[in-house]
Amino acid sequence: MTITAVGSGSVGKAAAFWPRWLVSGRSHLFFSVIRASHSMESRNGKVYKEIGLYSLKKKIEDVVSRAEMIAPTALECEEARRIKQEKVLRDYDLWDDLARSNESLADLADAIKVVNDLKDLRCKIEDAKLITQLAEMDVINHQLFQEAYNASVDVSKFLDRYEISKLLSGPYDKEGACVIIKAGPEGITSEVWAKKLLSMYTRWAEKHGCEGRIIEKCSCSSNGIRLATIEFESEYFFGYLSGEKGMHRMICTSLDGSIIRETCSAAVDVIPLCLERAIDMHIDDHDLKISSSPSQRENQSGYRAERAVCIHHLPSGITVQSSGERSYFANRIKAMNRLKAKLLILAMDQGVLEPNKIKRDTVVHEWNLETRRYVFHPQKLVQDMRTGIQLPDLNSVLDGNIEQLIRAHINLRQGKEMGQ
Repeated sequence: MTITAVGSGSVGKAAAFWPRWLVSGRSHLFFSVIRASHSMESRNGKVYKEIGLYSLKKKIEDVVSRAEMIAPTALECEEARRIKQEKVLRDYDLWDDLARSNESLADLADAIKVVNDLKDLRCKIEDAKLITQLAEMDVINHQLFQEAYNASVDVSKFLDRYEISKLLSGPYDKEGACVIIKAGPEGITSEVWAKKLLSMYTRWAEKHGCEGRIIEKCSCSSNGIRLATIEFESEYFFGYLSGEKGMHRMICTSLDGSIIRETCSAAVDVIPLCLERAIDMHIDDHDLKISSSPSQRENQSGYRAERAVCIHHLPSGITVQSSGERSYFANRIKAMNRLKAKLLILAMDQGVLEPNKIKRDTVVHEWNLETRRYVFHPQKLVQDMRTGIQLPDLNSVLDGNIEQLIRAHINLRQGKEMGQ
């Protein structure tokens, strides 16, 4: 509240405009009201600040309580895993089987990293508790509470990642992810929608400390994209994002306000991106049809058509392409690696060992699998078609806050695996 100082002369000049009761010897009431208003604002500000500090303190205590419940058991389990891996390496001749040796060394390195992270977590918990106690001793200290809260946020994020990683037990869940987004057949609207989905995934990755690498992007005059491929070279990203595969549909009413719904779509494919090992899979040459990628002949993205590669696997009907590399040979290698990764997941899902044993009629393509609906009008809503979860904050989801949707998919998959 801002008050302009009023001198005695000003009071006299203004007296003609004031009520008679205020002029006649009671002008002190006016200044009393001002002082009371200042006092009230000061008390309200103090109350609001105390409420904010209490809220911070409650959040810190909740995180500390959660960490103290999970961390000791987790540390004990991870220490046991580390000791077991060390024993395996001691009892095993590393030169007998190099592939198995590399796998064992990677498992040991992972166990050591998790143990160290949990020990750091324990230190952050103690720091948060100590800072909170110091703030209480100093009666109220917003800066100290904020430091403790920031530490508790880091603890909470680590616990979330750790808990999800324990649910991701698939053989390729730990790998990175290659996400391919294709615009639907609806024209300009689907191209703009595909670009919006690309932004959603890159923002989600940034919030998890990973900067995705866009290796292909076929832009168009509508300021949208026909095709984009982005690689996330971080552990567990395939496990996180595998549930995103399928068709993502945008729904809204027509511009004239009629009840007719306008829709556009984009397909999302998610392929494991092997970070530390090459995919050991033999594919017969006569099972492949290799050509220049047709999409590159149709766009003005700057890629030369003779560099783009499209590979069609005849037994499964799977088609992959690559156009982001600088040579035809490099694109062919990239496309072949993507094909192997897709066939690896399909073979695992169908329970077969050879890629030519995959049953073509049981392969579900992205366009035939509706994953999610994003309703823009009349109400804003996100509907996940597989888990049934609905989120009212559409803008937040498009801003990359898809953690609830990812967790719901992981829990659904975990439930199915336990039921088998």
